[in-house]
Amino acid sequence: MKPDILLIEPMMPAIEAELDAAYQVHRWNGQPLPANSPIRAVVTGGGTGVPCAVMDSLPALEVITINGIGTDAVDLVEAARRDIAVTVTRDVLTDDVADLGMALMLAAMRDLVPGDRLVRDSLWGKQGLPLARKVSGAKLGIVGMGQVGQAIARRARAFSMDVAYFSRRDLALDGVPFHASLIDLASWSDVLVIAASGGAQSRHLISRDVIDALGPDGLLVNVARGSVVDEEALVAALVEGRLGRAALDVFTDEPNVPDTLKTLDNVVLQPHRASATLETRTAMGQLVLDNLAAHFAGRPLLTPVITVDTPKSAAQAKAASRAGVPEPASS
Repeated sequence: MKPDILLIEPMMPAIEAELDAAYQVHRWNGQPLPANSPIRAVVTGGGTGVPCAVMDSLPALEVITINGIGTDAVDLVEAARRDIAVTVTRDVLTDDVADLGMALMLAAMRDLVPGDRLVRDSLWGKQGLPLARKVSGAKLGIVGMGQVGQAIARRARAFSMDVAYFSRRDLALDGVPFHASLIDLASWSDVLVIAASGGAQSRHLISRDVIDALGPDGLLVNVARGSVVDEEALVAALVEGRLGRAALDVFTDEPNVPDTLKTLDNVVLQPHRASATLETRTAMGQLVLDNLAAHFAGRPLLTPVITVDTPKSAAQAKAASRAGVPEPASS
């Protein structure tokens, strides 16, 4: 008999077809689930995670497989307490997130969106644009130096950028200075890229003070989680000229974006799509399938956050660590 699984976020058609072939798939419509549900696994995304009410209503739940690397929308402590395994799709989306981080940086610094609009509106030759900012040689601060942060640092070096970072601890990276103070890093930086994990401990890590330290010539890039930034403070700083530019792939209340951000020419906006390439979404989906298959076959999980054979106290400590500031980013 096929194991029952709950699909919370849709996946690529080919991946869903494989899920349907191997499992009894229940597609969540947002409604309460019946009592004593037989569901043993949840497949979800990093943005939606597993609502607490859903987790509470699944007494047979054994494993949560996240199609992404963000775990802030899953109660990891409760999962550990209940011996529910949790997996993510780490290692396969690092390059895409780092690529988009660089693309956002280039688009914002070189005013690519206003330039594109100038051409499309047939204003080229009739209306000018202010001079843009140079990327090569700029000072780049990275908040969170996990896989994504380090991948961004490698790309930045190709642009001859000076790179420094802030994280939970000094990783002693060769040639990349560590700043113990986020304010100091922001003050030093021309561009501040957020590659930190979400969660309660990093909420509003990028505060008004950090934004003001980055300053009226600075650029803030976020490819992590919207919750890491005080969005109200960010909008105010952009409107008042206390921050020069912003380039954002994530927001506090997705898919809702503050209307003011949509009106600003010094802001580049994307719909949380850092990992949204055919190649990476295929690899992510395959890793979800492989983790599910390993779980139901009794084999070790490929990319666990919590494993069921981990003592609860240790798992809870691991969960608390994973929920903290910087590493890794998510999409």
